[in-house]
Formats: sequence, structure tokens, C-alpha cells
Amino acid sequence: MHSVSVKTAGKQLPDTEIARRVALGDRDAFELLMRRYNQLLYRTARSILKDDAGAEDAVREAYMLAYRAIGAFRGDAQLSTWLIRIVVSEASARARKHGRSAEVIRLSSGEPEADADVSEDNLNVVTAEPHTAVRALTRRLLEEKIDALPDAFRTVFVLRALEELTLEETAATLGIPAATVRTRFLRGKGLLREALAREIDFAYGDAFAFAGGRCDRIVAGVLGRLNDVQARDA
Repeated sequence: MHSVSVKTAGKQLPDTEIARRVALGDRDAFELLMRRYNQLLYRTARSILKDDAGAEDAVREAYMLAYRAIGAFRGDAQLSTWLIRIVVSEASARARKHGRSAEVIRLSSGEPEADADVSEDNLNVVTAEPHTAVRALTRRLLEEKIDALPDAFRTVFVLRALEELTLEETAATLGIPAATVRTRFLRGKGLLREALAREIDFAYGDAFAFAGGRCDRIVAGVLGRLNDVQARDA
């Protein structure tokens, strides 16, 4: 198979064929595999390490491990399942190395954008696209609260809610019972809702805030008009 056929086939190329070509040393097939699963693996690693750069490093190392071992992949499980297990193992090892106890998923023995920072340099963009700024702030808040979930719940939540893996796929991927996946997902979702609700409760007092510049402008405007009236009546 020539690499050009990989580029032509694109999204239609099945995982088993991609794995076969990668095992034969096809770099284009390997690039296709990485682009297909980058977000999934990054999110998985990020859920364990809670660090952007660390997650990227873990994904890169996982891909290297997968590249060396892909000749042993027989298609008994989905390629995504196989890759997730590799990145979970790599990210978990890194978490332990850096002193985090991280009750990460225990695999059975059988077996991944630029930040929209609001600064003076991009205030004009924010002004022109307020919805983009709001979504960026909302995303950051959501990521912060997902990071705060207990280790045992976080990876399950990311795979189920963000990557939309089924209950069975998540259980097979992480090597834990489906009932455990269901319990951890529901508990994680409940904790996330509670955390977001608390943030909203705290924000009630700040809604339509009147102090500061707005208050000063109104006071100054009224006093200015009053001065004008008094000057005319004098």
C-alpha cells in the first residue's frame, strides 16, 4: 500500500487497516491515527494529570509506545480502547512519579487549542466577539471544576461526558465493571453540578454590579446636571 492511498482514504479508512499500515512503517497512516485520536487521548491524560503540558507529554510518549507495539495489535478490542489503556498507564505512572497518589483507574491485568486569553492585545477581538469571550470563560470554569473532581471519578466523567463513550466502551477501555462506571459517572456529574451551582450562587451578588465606574458616572452626571440647573436659577 502506498502512503498516498492513506491520504485519499482519509476518514473512511478503518482502524484495523490503519493499524496494519502503521505496523508496516507507514508514517502517513500513523499521522492519520494520531489526528483521529489526539483529542480522546489528550483528554484522558489530562483527566489524570490535571496539567496541559504534562498531558501532552504523556500522549506523545503513549504514541511512541503504541508505535513500537502496534504489530501486536490483533483487533480483539477497538483500537481506541487499546490506545486509551496505553495513555492511562503512561499518565498514571507520571502522576505517581510526581508524588500524586491519584486513585486513577486500575486496569485489568489482561490487558487528546490555544487559550483565548483576555488581554490588552486582544480586547478588540473580545469586543467584536463577546460570545467567544463568554464561552472561553465558561470553558475555563468547567475545566477547573472537572479538574477538582476526585481522581476515581474524573477519567470516567471525561470519557463518558466529553468523549461520549458508551457505558460498555468505557468499562472495556478502563477494565472496570460497567456498574462501577455508572456509579462513578453519576457521582462525578453530581459533584460537578454542585460545584457549578456554588459558583453561580456566589455570583448572584455580583450580577449587574453597580459600584465602581458605573456608580461614579451616574453620580457625576446627576451632579453636573444639578449644577447646570442651579446656575440657570441663580
